[in-house]
Amino acid sequence: MAFSFFKKSGPEKKEEPQVATRGNIKYHQLKIKEVVQETADAISIFFEQPEEPITYKPGQFFTLIPTVDGKKVRRAYSVCTSPYTDPHPGVTVKRVEGGVVSNFLNNQLKAGDTLEVMEPMGNFTIVPDANKKRHIVLLGGGSGITPLMSIAKSILEKESESQVSLIYANRSEESIIFKKQLDELQEKWKSRLQVIHVLEQKPFSWECPTGLLKPALLKELLKQLPQWDTAQTEYFMCGPEGMMVNVEETLKELAIPKELVHRESFVAGKTQRVEGAADPIAAAGDDTPKSREVTVILDGEEHKFTVEPDKTILETALDLDIDLPYSCQSGLCTACRGKCISGKVKLDEDEGLSESELEEGYVLTCVGRPVTDDVVIEIG
Repeated sequence: MAFSFFKKSGPEKKEEPQVATRGNIKYHQLKIKEVVQETADAISIFFEQPEEPITYKPGQFFTLIPTVDGKKVRRAYSVCTSPYTDPHPGVTVKRVEGGVVSNFLNNQLKAGDTLEVMEPMGNFTIVPDANKKRHIVLLGGGSGITPLMSIAKSILEKESESQVSLIYANRSEESIIFKKQLDELQEKWKSRLQVIHVLEQKPFSWECPTGLLKPALLKELLKQLPQWDTAQTEYFMCGPEGMMVNVEETLKELAIPKELVHRESFVAGKTQRVEGAADPIAAAGDDTPKSREVTVILDGEEHKFTVEPDKTILETALDLDIDLPYSCQSGLCTACRGKCISGKVKLDEDEGLSESELEEGYVLTCVGRPVTDDVVIEIG
Protein backbone atom coordinates (compact mmCIF):
# COMPACT_ATOMS: atom_id res chain seq x y z
CA MET A 1 0.00 0.00 0.00
CA ALA A 2 1.74 3.19 -1.14
CA PHE A 3 0.96 6.75 -0.18
CA SER A 4 2.45 10.13 -0.75
CA PHE A 5 2.42 10.95 2.95
CA PHE A 6 3.19 14.64 2.58
CA LYS A 7 2.94 16.40 -0.71
CA LYS A 8 2.52 19.87 -2.05
CA SER A 9 -0.59 21.04 -3.77
CA GLY A 10 -0.67 21.36 -7.54
CA PRO A 11 -1.16 19.15 -10.60
CA GLU A 12 -0.78 15.45 -9.99
CA LYS A 13 -0.05 12.72 -12.43
CA LYS A 14 -1.89 10.11 -10.42
CA GLU A 15 -4.91 10.41 -8.20
CA GLU A 16 -4.10 9.47 -4.61
CA PRO A 17 -6.56 7.28 -2.68
CA GLN A 18 -8.46 9.52 -0.27
CA VAL A 19 -9.23 6.84 2.31
CA ALA A 20 -7.50 3.56 3.10
CA THR A 21 -8.15 1.07 5.88
CA ARG A 22 -5.58 -0.90 7.82
CA GLY A 23 -6.54 -2.98 10.84
CA ASN A 24 -10.00 -1.36 10.93
CA ILE A 25 -8.40 2.11 11.17
CA LYS A 26 -9.06 4.63 8.41
CA TYR A 27 -6.25 6.72 6.93
CA HIS A 28 -7.31 9.92 5.18
CA GLN A 29 -5.49 12.15 2.72
CA LEU A 30 -6.63 15.58 3.93
CA LYS A 31 -6.03 18.93 2.29
CA ILE A 32 -4.93 21.78 4.55
CA LYS A 33 -7.40 24.64 4.43
CA GLU A 34 -5.53 27.03 6.69
CA VAL A 35 -2.56 27.26 9.05
CA VAL A 36 -3.00 29.81 11.85
CA GLN A 37 -0.11 31.12 13.95
CA GLU A 38 -1.48 31.03 17.49
CA THR A 39 1.71 32.03 19.33
CA ALA A 40 5.38 32.29 18.42
CA ASP A 41 5.75 28.54 18.85
CA ALA A 42 2.29 27.10 18.16
CA ILE A 43 0.11 26.74 15.07
CA SER A 44 -3.38 25.43 14.42
CA ILE A 45 -3.94 23.31 11.32
CA PHE A 46 -7.43 23.23 9.81
CA PHE A 47 -8.44 20.54 7.30
CA GLU A 48 -10.87 20.57 4.41
CA GLN A 49 -13.62 18.04 5.00
CA PRO A 50 -13.49 15.17 2.44
CA GLU A 51 -16.53 14.03 0.46
CA GLU A 52 -17.40 11.69 3.30
CA PRO A 53 -16.99 14.08 6.24
CA ILE A 54 -14.84 13.00 9.17
CA THR A 55 -16.75 12.75 12.42
CA TYR A 56 -15.10 13.19 15.79
CA LYS A 57 -15.95 13.83 19.43
CA PRO A 58 -14.88 16.89 21.45
CA GLY A 59 -11.44 16.35 22.96
CA GLN A 60 -10.29 13.51 20.68
CA PHE A 61 -7.05 13.58 18.69
CA PHE A 62 -5.85 13.08 15.13
CA THR A 63 -2.61 11.31 14.25
CA LEU A 64 -0.66 13.21 11.58
CA ILE A 65 1.71 11.22 9.35
CA PRO A 66 4.17 13.45 7.47
CA THR A 67 7.41 12.30 5.87
CA VAL A 68 10.42 14.03 7.40
CA ASP A 69 13.86 13.56 5.85
CA GLY A 70 12.54 10.63 3.85
CA LYS A 71 11.06 8.83 6.85
CA LYS A 72 7.39 8.45 7.69
CA VAL A 73 6.68 9.61 11.24
CA ARG A 74 3.53 9.82 13.34
CA ARG A 75 2.41 12.14 16.10
CA ALA A 76 -0.97 12.54 17.82
CA TYR A 77 -2.42 16.04 18.29
CA SER A 78 -5.67 16.93 20.06
CA VAL A 79 -8.47 18.67 18.21
CA CYS A 80 -8.95 22.35 19.03
CA THR A 81 -12.27 22.54 17.18
CA SER A 82 -15.79 21.46 18.05
CA PRO A 83 -17.84 19.24 15.74
CA TYR A 84 -20.85 21.39 16.72
CA THR A 85 -19.44 24.84 15.97
CA ASP A 86 -16.56 24.50 13.47
CA PRO A 87 -17.00 23.45 9.84
CA HIS A 88 -13.36 22.38 9.51
CA PRO A 89 -11.64 20.06 12.01
CA GLY A 90 -8.36 21.36 13.34
CA VAL A 91 -5.48 20.46 15.64
CA THR A 92 -2.91 22.62 17.40
CA VAL A 93 0.82 21.84 17.27
CA LYS A 94 3.28 23.45 19.69
CA ARG A 95 6.98 23.30 19.01
CA VAL A 96 8.93 20.94 21.22
CA GLU A 97 12.64 21.48 21.61
CA GLY A 98 14.26 18.87 19.38
CA GLY A 99 10.83 17.67 18.25
CA VAL A 100 11.12 16.26 14.74
CA VAL A 101 7.45 16.51 13.80
CA SER A 102 6.38 19.62 15.71
CA ASN A 103 9.21 21.69 14.23
CA PHE A 104 8.67 20.27 10.75
CA LEU A 105 4.97 21.13 10.78
CA ASN A 106 5.56 24.62 12.22
CA ASN A 107 8.26 25.35 9.64
CA GLN A 108 6.92 23.68 6.50
CA LEU A 109 3.16 23.20 6.51
CA LYS A 110 0.97 25.60 4.54
CA ALA A 111 -2.51 25.89 3.08
CA GLY A 112 -3.01 23.65 0.04
CA ASP A 113 -0.67 20.89 1.22
CA THR A 114 -2.04 17.39 1.72
CA LEU A 115 -1.30 15.36 4.81
CA GLU A 116 -2.07 11.79 5.73
CA VAL A 117 -4.17 11.67 8.89
CA MET A 118 -5.48 8.72 10.88
CA GLU A 119 -9.13 8.76 11.91
CA PRO A 120 -9.86 10.52 15.21
CA MET A 121 -9.37 8.53 18.41
CA GLY A 122 -9.20 9.03 22.15
CA ASN A 123 -11.32 8.61 25.28
CA PHE A 124 -10.73 12.07 26.75
CA THR A 125 -14.03 13.35 25.48
CA ILE A 126 -17.53 14.38 26.45
CA VAL A 127 -20.93 13.80 24.86
CA PRO A 128 -23.05 16.98 25.06
CA ASP A 129 -26.65 16.44 26.09
CA ALA A 130 -29.15 19.29 25.75
CA ASN A 131 -31.13 17.86 28.67
CA LYS A 132 -28.21 18.03 31.09
CA LYS A 133 -27.46 20.79 33.57
CA ARG A 134 -23.92 20.58 34.92
CA HIS A 135 -20.71 22.44 35.67
CA ILE A 136 -17.70 21.50 33.54
CA VAL A 137 -14.42 22.57 35.18
CA LEU A 138 -11.42 22.58 32.84
CA LEU A 139 -7.85 22.75 34.16
CA GLY A 140 -5.10 23.18 31.61
CA GLY A 141 -1.49 24.15 31.15
CA GLY A 142 0.32 25.20 27.97
CA SER A 143 -0.73 23.17 24.94
CA GLY A 144 -3.04 21.16 27.20
CA ILE A 145 -5.65 23.81 26.39
CA THR A 146 -6.22 22.18 22.98
CA PRO A 147 -8.72 19.41 23.87
CA LEU A 148 -10.20 21.61 26.61
CA MET A 149 -11.02 24.25 23.99
CA SER A 150 -12.89 21.63 21.99
CA ILE A 151 -14.84 20.49 25.05
CA ALA A 152 -15.65 24.06 26.18
CA LYS A 153 -17.06 25.15 22.82
CA SER A 154 -19.13 21.98 22.52
CA ILE A 155 -20.74 22.23 25.97
CA LEU A 156 -21.44 25.95 25.63
CA GLU A 157 -23.10 25.37 22.27
CA LYS A 158 -25.18 22.28 23.06
CA GLU A 159 -26.02 22.49 26.79
CA SER A 160 -27.80 25.77 27.43
CA GLU A 161 -28.20 25.11 31.16
CA SER A 162 -24.58 24.13 31.79
CA GLN A 163 -21.68 26.23 33.08
CA VAL A 164 -18.05 26.03 31.92
CA SER A 165 -15.09 27.21 34.00
CA LEU A 166 -11.46 27.20 32.84
CA ILE A 167 -8.29 27.58 34.90
CA TYR A 168 -5.44 27.93 32.42
CA ALA A 169 -1.74 28.15 33.37
CA ASN A 170 1.05 29.52 31.19
CA ARG A 171 4.53 31.00 31.57
CA SER A 172 3.70 34.40 30.15
CA GLU A 173 0.93 36.38 28.47
CA GLU A 174 2.61 35.85 25.09
CA SER A 175 2.49 32.08 25.48
CA ILE A 176 -1.28 31.88 25.98
CA ILE A 177 -2.71 29.79 23.13
CA PHE A 178 -6.20 30.90 22.00
CA LYS A 179 -6.17 34.06 24.14
CA LYS A 180 -8.18 36.03 21.60
CA GLN A 181 -10.64 33.18 21.06
CA LEU A 182 -11.10 32.75 24.80
CA ASP A 183 -11.82 36.48 25.17
CA GLU A 184 -14.40 36.22 22.38
CA LEU A 185 -16.03 33.17 23.96
CA GLN A 186 -16.28 34.98 27.29
CA GLU A 187 -17.97 37.91 25.59
CA LYS A 188 -20.36 35.63 23.71
CA TRP A 189 -21.34 33.39 26.61
CA LYS A 190 -20.91 35.93 29.44
CA SER A 191 -22.19 34.37 32.70
CA ARG A 192 -21.92 30.79 31.39
CA LEU A 193 -18.13 30.86 30.88
CA GLN A 194 -15.50 31.88 33.41
CA VAL A 195 -11.79 31.92 32.50
CA ILE A 196 -9.00 32.36 35.04
CA HIS A 197 -5.51 32.79 33.61
CA VAL A 198 -2.55 31.87 35.81
CA LEU A 199 0.91 33.09 34.73
CA GLU A 200 4.38 32.37 36.06
CA GLN A 201 5.47 35.83 34.94
CA LYS A 202 3.34 38.74 36.13
CA PRO A 203 1.93 40.64 33.13
CA PHE A 204 2.05 44.42 32.83
CA SER A 205 -1.25 44.91 31.04
CA TRP A 206 -3.74 43.09 33.29
CA GLU A 207 -4.17 41.50 36.68
CA CYS A 208 -4.23 37.73 37.12
CA PRO A 209 -2.98 35.14 39.61
CA THR A 210 0.73 34.42 39.30
CA GLY A 211 2.92 31.47 40.23
CA LEU A 212 2.80 27.73 39.65
CA LEU A 213 -0.47 25.82 39.75
CA LYS A 214 0.23 24.13 43.07
CA PRO A 215 -2.39 22.73 45.49
CA ALA A 216 -2.59 25.85 47.70
CA LEU A 217 -3.24 28.14 44.72
CA LEU A 218 -5.58 25.61 43.11
CA LYS A 219 -7.78 25.48 46.20
CA GLU A 220 -8.09 29.26 46.20
CA LEU A 221 -8.94 29.38 42.50
CA LEU A 222 -11.53 26.62 42.76
CA LYS A 223 -13.28 28.66 45.45
CA GLN A 224 -13.61 31.51 42.93
CA LEU A 225 -15.58 29.34 40.51
CA PRO A 226 -19.38 29.05 40.58
CA GLN A 227 -20.25 26.55 43.29
CA TRP A 228 -22.40 23.67 42.06
CA ASP A 229 -23.37 20.41 43.75
CA THR A 230 -20.53 17.89 43.63
CA ALA A 231 -22.62 15.40 41.67
CA GLN A 232 -23.26 18.02 38.96
CA THR A 233 -19.61 18.99 38.53
CA GLU A 234 -17.09 17.22 36.28
CA TYR A 235 -13.37 17.98 36.02
CA PHE A 236 -11.22 17.67 32.89
CA MET A 237 -7.47 18.25 33.06
CA CYS A 238 -4.72 18.33 30.45
CA GLY A 239 -1.21 19.74 30.70
CA PRO A 240 2.28 19.00 32.03
CA GLU A 241 2.47 15.94 34.27
CA GLY A 242 3.53 17.98 37.29
CA MET A 243 0.49 20.20 36.96
CA MET A 244 -1.87 17.24 36.63
CA VAL A 245 -0.39 15.54 39.69
CA ASN A 246 -1.09 18.74 41.64
CA VAL A 247 -4.65 18.86 40.32
CA GLU A 248 -5.31 15.21 41.17
CA GLU A 249 -3.94 15.62 44.69
CA THR A 250 -6.04 18.74 45.22
CA LEU A 251 -9.26 17.15 43.99
CA LYS A 252 -8.57 14.09 46.13
CA GLU A 253 -8.16 16.31 49.19
CA LEU A 254 -11.47 17.96 48.33
CA ALA A 255 -13.10 14.50 48.24
CA ILE A 256 -14.11 14.76 44.58
CA PRO A 257 -15.27 11.29 43.39
CA LYS A 258 -12.79 9.67 41.02
CA GLU A 259 -15.45 9.04 38.38
CA LEU A 260 -15.97 12.81 38.01
CA VAL A 261 -12.31 13.47 37.21
CA HIS A 262 -10.93 12.97 33.69
CA ARG A 263 -7.36 13.45 32.51
CA GLU A 264 -5.50 13.45 29.21
CA SER A 265 -1.80 12.55 29.20
CA PHE A 266 0.64 13.47 26.46
CA VAL A 267 3.28 11.19 27.99
CA ALA A 268 3.08 7.62 29.24
CA GLY A 269 2.82 6.65 32.87
CA LYS A 270 4.75 3.98 34.73
CA THR A 271 2.29 1.17 35.38
CA GLN A 272 3.08 -2.40 34.46
CA ARG A 273 0.66 -5.22 33.88
CA VAL A 274 0.51 -8.70 32.45
CA GLU A 275 -2.34 -9.37 30.05
CA GLY A 276 -3.55 -12.38 28.13
CA ALA A 277 -6.64 -13.93 26.66
CA ALA A 278 -7.63 -16.57 29.18
CA ASP A 279 -6.43 -15.06 32.47
CA PRO A 280 -5.32 -11.43 31.96
CA ILE A 281 -4.71 -10.68 35.63
CA ALA A 282 -2.68 -13.78 36.43
CA ALA A 283 1.10 -13.92 36.59
CA ALA A 284 2.73 -14.67 33.27
CA GLY A 285 4.50 -17.78 34.43
CA ASP A 286 7.97 -18.09 32.89
CA ASP A 287 8.74 -14.44 32.20
CA THR A 288 12.50 -14.91 31.86
CA PRO A 289 13.68 -12.43 29.20
CA LYS A 290 14.35 -14.32 25.97
CA SER A 291 13.44 -14.36 22.30
CA ARG A 292 9.88 -15.48 21.67
CA GLU A 293 7.83 -16.11 18.54
CA VAL A 294 4.69 -14.06 18.07
CA THR A 295 1.86 -14.42 15.56
CA VAL A 296 -0.06 -11.30 14.58
CA ILE A 297 -3.22 -11.61 12.47
CA LEU A 298 -3.87 -8.35 10.60
CA ASP A 299 -6.84 -8.04 8.25
CA GLY A 300 -6.96 -11.83 8.00
CA GLU A 301 -3.26 -12.10 7.07
CA GLU A 302 -0.96 -14.00 9.45
CA HIS A 303 2.51 -12.66 10.33
CA LYS A 304 4.96 -14.73 12.39
CA PHE A 305 8.15 -13.20 13.78
CA THR A 306 10.53 -13.40 16.72
CA VAL A 307 10.55 -10.64 19.32
CA GLU A 308 13.81 -10.03 21.18
CA PRO A 309 13.75 -9.19 24.92
CA ASP A 310 14.72 -5.55 24.35
CA LYS A 311 12.02 -4.95 21.72
CA THR A 312 8.26 -4.51 21.78
CA ILE A 313 5.96 -6.38 19.43
CA LEU A 314 5.31 -3.23 17.39
CA GLU A 315 8.98 -2.26 17.14
CA THR A 316 9.84 -5.71 15.83
CA ALA A 317 7.01 -5.71 13.29
CA LEU A 318 7.97 -2.28 11.94
CA ASP A 319 11.61 -3.35 11.64
CA LEU A 320 10.35 -6.20 9.44
CA ASP A 321 8.23 -3.81 7.33
CA ILE A 322 5.00 -5.26 8.69
CA ASP A 323 2.64 -2.29 8.60
CA LEU A 324 0.81 -2.64 11.91
CA PRO A 325 -1.40 0.31 12.89
CA TYR A 326 0.01 2.62 15.57
CA SER A 327 0.20 6.24 16.63
CA CYS A 328 1.65 7.45 19.95
CA GLN A 329 3.96 4.46 20.67
CA SER A 330 3.60 5.12 24.40
CA GLY A 331 0.52 3.09 25.33
CA LEU A 332 -1.96 5.96 25.44
CA CYS A 333 -3.87 6.21 22.17
CA THR A 334 -4.87 2.52 21.55
CA ALA A 335 -4.30 2.76 17.79
CA CYS A 336 -2.19 -0.41 18.04
CA ARG A 337 -4.75 -2.32 20.09
CA GLY A 338 -5.21 -6.01 19.39
CA LYS A 339 -6.81 -8.98 21.15
CA CYS A 340 -4.50 -11.59 22.64
CA ILE A 341 -6.24 -14.85 21.80
CA SER A 342 -3.39 -17.07 22.94
CA GLY A 343 -0.40 -16.76 25.27
CA LYS A 344 0.62 -13.97 27.62
CA VAL A 345 1.75 -10.41 26.91
CA LYS A 346 3.32 -8.03 29.40
CA LEU A 347 2.38 -4.36 29.00
CA ASP A 348 4.86 -1.66 30.03
CA GLU A 349 1.91 0.77 30.20
CA ASP A 350 -1.84 0.13 30.29
CA GLU A 351 -3.33 3.59 30.85
CA GLY A 352 -4.89 3.61 27.39
CA LEU A 353 -7.04 0.53 28.01
CA SER A 354 -10.16 0.33 30.14
CA GLU A 355 -10.60 -2.33 32.80
CA SER A 356 -13.13 -4.15 30.62
CA GLU A 357 -10.71 -4.17 27.66
CA LEU A 358 -7.96 -5.57 29.86
CA GLU A 359 -10.27 -8.28 31.17
CA GLU A 360 -11.24 -9.20 27.61
CA GLY A 361 -7.59 -9.75 26.73
CA TYR A 362 -6.83 -6.63 24.69
CA VAL A 363 -3.19 -5.55 24.53
CA LEU A 364 -1.19 -2.69 23.02
CA THR A 365 1.57 -3.84 20.69
CA CYS A 366 3.59 -0.63 21.13
CA VAL A 367 4.22 -1.44 24.81
CA GLY A 368 3.60 -5.18 24.63
CA ARG A 369 6.26 -7.84 25.17
CA PRO A 370 5.55 -11.59 24.84
CA VAL A 371 6.30 -13.66 27.95
CA THR A 372 5.22 -17.04 26.56
CA ASP A 373 5.97 -18.81 23.27
CA ASP A 374 2.38 -19.14 22.07
CA VAL A 375 1.32 -15.49 21.71
CA VAL A 376 -1.30 -14.84 19.02
CA ILE A 377 -2.71 -11.34 18.63
CA GLU A 378 -5.60 -10.46 16.31
CA ILE A 379 -5.86 -6.89 14.99
CA GLY A 380 -8.81 -5.63 13.00
